[in-house]
Amino acid sequence: MTRVRSFAKINLGLAVGPNRPDGFHALTTVYQTVGLHDFVTITARHAPTTQIELTTNHAGVPSTATSDAHKNTAFVMVEKCLQRLGLTAEVTIDIDKRLPVQGGMGAGSANAAAALLGLERELNKALPLANRLALAAEVGSDVPLFLLGGTVLGLSRGEAVYPLPDFPATHAVVAVPKVGVSTKLAFAELDKRAPSLTFPHGDDRLEQLSRVLAAVWTPDGTKTGPSGIAGRTSDLAENPLLALVRTGIENDFEEVAFSQHPSLRSTKRELVGSGSSAALYACLSGSGSALFGLYSSHAHALEAQQRVLESGTEALLTETLPRAAYWDTMFAE
Repeated sequence: MTRVRSFAKINLGLAVGPNRPDGFHALTTVYQTVGLHDFVTITARHAPTTQIELTTNHAGVPSTATSDAHKNTAFVMVEKCLQRLGLTAEVTIDIDKRLPVQGGMGAGSANAAAALLGLERELNKALPLANRLALAAEVGSDVPLFLLGGTVLGLSRGEAVYPLPDFPATHAVVAVPKVGVSTKLAFAELDKRAPSLTFPHGDDRLEQLSRVLAAVWTPDGTKTGPSGIAGRTSDLAENPLLALVRTGIENDFEEVAFSQHPSLRSTKRELVGSGSSAALYACLSGSGSALFGLYSSHAHALEAQQRVLESGTEALLTETLPRAAYWDTMFAE
């Protein structure tokens, strides 16, 4: 039995471009893993034929009990991985759901990546990294980022991922509203608003964010960490996160989500705060409905959490999770 922490992500900016010929939208985003997580437990053994059972503690997650396990990305990942490995096995997947469903935190995609890693460990056989990433991209646009962890540039439809030098671990508050936002419907609403909202400047926004990211990291004053990626080692005052924030990055889904659910705008204001304890950055994550704020101290994060809680919205304290910490804590004892 292998128990895997299935960590969440937030988006440090998300620029949406025009529709592509394949029906997806071009986008540029900066993914960042955070410490909040589900648990995915995998048990697998070689067998003459493949049988996969999926259980969960959340009624809204597809499972064997509800006869729709084939719709679950973790199930699909295990099935496809076995095919690529040329193996047959009896596999059980248990998802202990702690992250919000339809929250914009990549929970389902993270479950799929965790299931892949757990399966490989159980069967003592792994796909090469390039094949892993290709399989992950086939299963879902957000899945590949969870095979890198830390700070990750996402291009194309989000599945083309590139590890960036990590931002320092930063205190965070994630607000979890009671409403859920469908990514498919959020994109559909963006389409309805075109060309006035996003698409005329979409390509420019994608290119601008990419240029900013390239400019934030320079060869001077860098060192190579466990990931092999060069990165600054300066303190929060020189944190490249702040350089990124100063560019005015934002999430193109915010106006769509806020117009459909006005309470989300109020929650963002509560996360932002004011004065010396104001958030370094606050934003919708993905297409929503979760929002997050990043703070310079634990005390400021606690103040923000209290503001959100007092408004009646769940708020969770956490930290951003750099790449080394992501992999060091991935497998639970």
